[in-house]
Amino acid sequence: MVEPFQIRRVSRSLGAAMVATLVAGFLGLGISPVAVAQTVATDYPQRPIRLVVGFTAGGISDVLARALAARLSAAVGQQVVVENRAGAGTTIASDLVAKAAPDGYTLYVQDITTHAINASLYPHLPYDTVRDFTPVALFASTPLMLVTHPGTQVNTVAELTTLLRSKPGALSYGSSGNGTITHLAGELYRSSAGVDAAHVPYKGSSPTTQAILSGEVAFTFSSMPPAVQNVKAGRLRALAVTTPRRVDAVPDVPTMLEAGVRDYEIVLYSGLLAPRGLPAPIVRRLNAEFARLVAHDDVRAVFAGIGADPITTTPEAFATLMTREVERLGRLVRASGAKVE
Repeated sequence: MVEPFQIRRVSRSLGAAMVATLVAGFLGLGISPVAVAQTVATDYPQRPIRLVVGFTAGGISDVLARALAARLSAAVGQQVVVENRAGAGTTIASDLVAKAAPDGYTLYVQDITTHAINASLYPHLPYDTVRDFTPVALFASTPLMLVTHPGTQVNTVAELTTLLRSKPGALSYGSSGNGTITHLAGELYRSSAGVDAAHVPYKGSSPTTQAILSGEVAFTFSSMPPAVQNVKAGRLRALAVTTPRRVDAVPDVPTMLEAGVRDYEIVLYSGLLAPRGLPAPIVRRLNAEFARLVAHDDVRAVFAGIGADPITTTPEAFATLMTREVERLGRLVRASGAKVE
């Protein structure tokens, strides 16, 4: 189900060129394409798989990857090793995967930063964000939460909007850095609601959380774990979540759309990519495995702990989403003026 993204399905063959060559050879021997596809999928994997994460250990992508890797290892009978390749805003990890062999033994846990944002944030990437990867499976959707310091004395998004309009540029919001998802969430709010607030970038989510807790900034769009923790403790006030529908972890918190901010949607989606040219039978095999993985109670419990919703969809729908988000977030990156050389 892909309700949060309203993805339309398209017909597209992923890795077809590679498989076509193999099929042609077997046809000469009188072996059917169906038999070839079954053989490719059945024989995979024959050795350990590395699951590359472009962030350090402990972040949302890393937590999701480790929860899924344990289950995937049991499902396919081979060890799945999570490999953290942090640095350069995830472009090091992306480049590694883009240049790896398309054999199913190097996979990539990507999110909205690695592709939709970085495609425009970095003007000289050593790979093509869409062309050099094979979309395999979308598996999680995670919101951000708009939170304020109690000292702002606002209880709703409407009240915050009124306050910001009454004092243009006087209040500030924090983010985990220029061009990050938390920065762009703030920029989307500014443009959609017609408000003016100063952007204060910090070096990561932890200092941003400390800034909002100390009242150094008036509001921020936070990832769910620290937001929920501090809201429940009364240290912060929750105003809205950024997904199109409410979140089970905080059912009383409205969406930005419900709060009256038109055309507002920021979803930290997570999915599985492979290098360009991964054979279609392996794509389908992995897609089916991930659909089963996210249905397990223990995996869902890990997801719930970080505010993530499990998602399943086709590789084609994931490809459509990725292309759409690269275009949509690219416009927002350019409007914000953020750039990393």
